[in-house]
Amino acid sequence: MLIAPFLSGFALGASLIIAIGAQNAFILRMGLIRSHVFVLSLVCALSDALLIALGVAGMGAAVSAHPLLLKAIALAGAIFLFAYAILSARRAFRPEALLPSQRQPMPLRAALAICLALTWLNPHVYLDTVMLIGAFSTAHAGDARLAFAIGAMAASFAW
Repeated sequence: MLIAPFLSGFALGASLIIAIGAQNAFILRMGLIRSHVFVLSLVCALSDALLIALGVAGMGAAVSAHPLLLKAIALAGAIFLFAYAILSARRAFRPEALLPSQRQPMPLRAALAICLALTWLNPHVYLDTVMLIGAFSTAHAGDARLAFAIGAMAASFAW
């Protein structure tokens, strides 16, 4: 029966995705100013699905076998997230910037660039999505492993 691994993947995926991190905060902010929310949410969900597939396929083990690569990814992500945190802190002192009447929608290209950077440069995405989901998927074999992965992906699309 494949429903149990699907639900297990969905529950794990939801527990990791629902936490408000930089990516979710950005999507929520874009929603407040009504700017490209559907496209950005779709990009995030598709990115999550690809990362989950990579994790279930064993990329987590491959990356952890190369500690220098892991450190480089973590450093690049930390630098980006630090810069984004500074910009977010500046915006916090100008809350009127979130009011739709006070803010012009961000151009789609700029919004996509930020969304992709928050997704692919975030060190937590590799720890949570690739390594953790990948590790939990090893408890299943064959079709059950696929059902687990689809469940985790479904959580991302549902969120």
